[in-house]
Amino acid sequence: MKYKFLIILSFCLLLTSCFEEDKYTDSKKGNFEALWKIMDEHYCFFSFKEVDWNDIYSKYSVRVSEDMSNDALFTLLGEMLAEVKDGHVNLVATHNTARYWKWFEDYPDNFDTKIQRNYIGTDYSIASGLKYKIFEDNIGYIYYESFSSGIGEGNLDQVIGRMSSCDGIILDIRNNKGGFLTNSDKLASRFFNKKTLVGHIQHKTGKGHNDFSKPYETYIEPSDGIRYQKKVIVLTNRSCYSSANNFVNAMTYAPNATIVGDKTGGGSGMPFSSEIPNGWSVRFSASPMLNAEMEQIEFGIDPDVKIDMSEADIAEGIDTIIEEARKIIKNN
Repeated sequence: MKYKFLIILSFCLLLTSCFEEDKYTDSKKGNFEALWKIMDEHYCFFSFKEVDWNDIYSKYSVRVSEDMSNDALFTLLGEMLAEVKDGHVNLVATHNTARYWKWFEDYPDNFDTKIQRNYIGTDYSIASGLKYKIFEDNIGYIYYESFSSGIGEGNLDQVIGRMSSCDGIILDIRNNKGGFLTNSDKLASRFFNKKTLVGHIQHKTGKGHNDFSKPYETYIEPSDGIRYQKKVIVLTNRSCYSSANNFVNAMTYAPNATIVGDKTGGGSGMPFSSEIPNGWSVRFSASPMLNAEMEQIEFGIDPDVKIDMSEADIAEGIDTIIEEARKIIKNN
C-alpha cells in the first residue's frame, strides 16, 4: 500500500522512542525479563489473540535458572514466543532461529513444483522475479515465488503486454511467504483502474496492549503502465504469508479478480526488531494491518473458491487448483 511519507516518518520516530528499554543484566533471568518486557510493551496482537501475557510470564519464569545452558535458555524463550502463534515472531541467535511455523505445517501443501513443471515445462520466460508462460488454451500463467524478488515497471509492462490477448491470467503466488510490500503493491496496481481503499494500518502509541493510533487508510493506486482488464485468478495456499497475505487482501478488491485455492497463512502484523542483553535479536509484529472493513486478517484470508489438490489428480500429475482456475476463466 502507498503510505504517506510523513506517516512513515512519524511512525519510525515513535518506534525509536518506544525502544528505550529498561536496563537488564546479561544473565539468564535478565535476558528472560528483557524479552518478556519487549513483547509486553510492543507486540500488537495480544488482545486480538486473547493471549494472557502475564500468565505466560508465570508459566515460564519459574523455569529460568542461572545454571541452565544457553541452549536451554534459547529453547525456553522460543517456546514462550511460540505462545502468540505468530510467524513474524522470531528469536535469532548465532546458533539458531526460533520460529513458529504451524500456520502452514498443519495444512495441505496444495502446491507441487514437479506438477507445476508439467504446465510450464522448462521453456517458460523469466522477468526478474516472475516466471510466466501462455498456455495452449490462451490462458496466461504467472508465478511469483517471493515478494522479496524485485520486479520493475518495465518487467510488468512486458509481461502484462504479452498477455493482453489472453482470455485471462492465472496469477500463482502459492508458497510465497512474503517480502516487500512495495512489490506487492506494484503488482496489484496492474489490476485496478481507480484508487481503491484496501486496508488500514495502526501503530503503537504506548506500552499498553491496546495503545494504538487511529487507523490510517491504505490504498492501491492504478499503475501508469499497462493494466490488465480481463479475468485474473489468484492462486493461494496456506504458505501465502506476510506481504503475500496483504497482496491477496488487496486483490479481493480488484474488480476482475477471483481468489482460488486455500486460505492464506496470515501474518498481517508489520514486523519490528529489538535485542536482549546477550545480543540475541527478537522480531515481532508491531503494527496491525486490517482490511478495508477494519477486519483483522492476521489469521489469513478465505478464497472465493475453496479447493484443494486432490490425491487422484496429484497421482496423475494434475494441479487441481490450476485446472479450476482455467474453468473459471473459460466459463467467463
